[in-house]
Amino acid sequence: MNVDPPAPVSRKKRLSRRHDAIDQDGLKRWLPGLRILQEYNAGWLRHDIIAGLVLTTMLVPVGIAYAVASGVPGIYGLYATIVPLLVYAVFGPSRILVLGPDSSLAAVILAVVLPLSAGDPIRAVALASAMAIVSGIVCVGAGLARLGFVTELLSKPIRYGYMNGIALTVLLSQVPKLLGFSVEGVGPLRDLWEIGDGIASGRVNWVAFGVGAATLVTIFILKYLKVVPGILIAVVGATAIVGIFGLSENAGVSVLGPLPQGLPAFEVPWITAADFAAVLSGGLAVALISFADTTVLSRAYAARTRMYVNPNQELIGLGASNLAAGFFQGFPISSSSSRTPVAEAAGAKTQMTGVVGAIAVALLIIAAPNLLRNLPMSALAAVVIASAIGLIEVNDLIRIYRMQKWEFWLSMLCFAGVAVFGAIQGIALAVIVAVIEFLWDAWRPHFAVLGRAEGVKGYHDISRYPEARQVPGLVLFRWDAPLFFANAELFQESVIASVENSQTPVRWVVVAAEPVTSVDVTAADMIAELDNTLREAGIELLFAELKDPVKDKLKRFGLLTTLGEQSFFPTIGAAVTAYLDTHPVDWVDRKEDRDS
Repeated sequence: MNVDPPAPVSRKKRLSRRHDAIDQDGLKRWLPGLRILQEYNAGWLRHDIIAGLVLTTMLVPVGIAYAVASGVPGIYGLYATIVPLLVYAVFGPSRILVLGPDSSLAAVILAVVLPLSAGDPIRAVALASAMAIVSGIVCVGAGLARLGFVTELLSKPIRYGYMNGIALTVLLSQVPKLLGFSVEGVGPLRDLWEIGDGIASGRVNWVAFGVGAATLVTIFILKYLKVVPGILIAVVGATAIVGIFGLSENAGVSVLGPLPQGLPAFEVPWITAADFAAVLSGGLAVALISFADTTVLSRAYAARTRMYVNPNQELIGLGASNLAAGFFQGFPISSSSSRTPVAEAAGAKTQMTGVVGAIAVALLIIAAPNLLRNLPMSALAAVVIASAIGLIEVNDLIRIYRMQKWEFWLSMLCFAGVAVFGAIQGIALAVIVAVIEFLWDAWRPHFAVLGRAEGVKGYHDISRYPEARQVPGLVLFRWDAPLFFANAELFQESVIASVENSQTPVRWVVVAAEPVTSVDVTAADMIAELDNTLREAGIELLFAELKDPVKDKLKRFGLLTTLGEQSFFPTIGAAVTAYLDTHPVDWVDRKEDRDS
């Protein structure tokens, strides 16, 4: 039986197939959900459905609670839950992360919404949605620009400081609701003052407080017992008690009321020009917080599941989810450190868990909008307070205090900034402090003059090894930082000072440049100026161990021509050998002691 050979494929068809493959790979890169769907194992579906239903038991009460804490009606917390979960399932790189309303953002959203909305819920939603759009644009733009490393600029003490401040802000904003009355303050200090005034004037509803306090205690007990739907059990119990005993009518306990029946609709949030500055600053603040939180949580679960997560794609997924929330009547969202572990513990395998949760919440709104009408506001306050307490970091701050006190006080400064000035201003202060901290370390870096210490291979800091010997006429100067505009003058002054402090007349200065990772134009001009200064004194300026990329920069700046190729040595040992070959001095350089 003869089989005809396959027909030859034309060059045009081969290119077309290759183009289609590239397009498909590109789609998978930008839409990780497609790749997960393509690789989806049918055996995972049962686990994802069960985990999604378990997750729903937290999505509903927490979504409503965080909406109220953010200054918008409770239904919009469910809208901000449904849409982001669906969008992140397509754009998000993490298989386990759960996104939605979060306590860490509530104080920032409230700080913008409360003073500008003047009690109008529709206006409050527009403002919050506009903040979500700003946050989404910032995150997507940063992801496309590959700025996923940005949050690494915020050190751990600074993150602890502003998160502790936000936790305090959220907690104090919910205490009045827990006590059964309302306040008009914005910011921890004003809230604290009005709480005291409300208690002193007898405005506390003790029945509402009893319900809220019992809810809070129940949440903590069930959390300690590791009961997965602990918040659900506490909230359902509070709702049942209020409904059975008619506490809303008989004792004046404030309740949620029936939810509007309907799904989120596409809507552009229109705001006035006067609102733009506050919405922009608030959106930037929530973008920073949400990405910092999401990055930390995403990396933690990526390490646990041994799956790499691209931080730039994480930014895009977070940004796309916020954009969707903003255009579908939601408000800014972030990853959840409380709901993600629930999904994992319930057996979630992929983002299908979030899709199931979103569908379940949508069905609840359509089919049973009155189910939560007796949910007491003090119970919702208890849910938010419990989450805020979970944000507070104490143990690690104690460890930081023991190790490095100035970083502890840096954290306290950021905490005080949020507590005194408010969430947005405090976060801005935290960013400024982070930049100053970063610049300070590079502005005033460590440097050293090197010598040969007895019994230790190589050349070492003479301040650490006072007995170390220096090669007569040779200064080995190490600079432990990049060279740039902020420290260029210090570098020049330090080199000249090391020459002046030398015990013998100096002929060569060799910069041990292995720690120097970059040089800018200002620093390059300074090096040329320093070379001229030293040459006038009969001293040569040379470099050892300079990295090739840095050397390439010096070449572009014209310094290789100025200094000459002979001015660069691969190692300090090679530089010392060259010096000894051209300048006979009383020095024994044993081969076994040289650095390689």
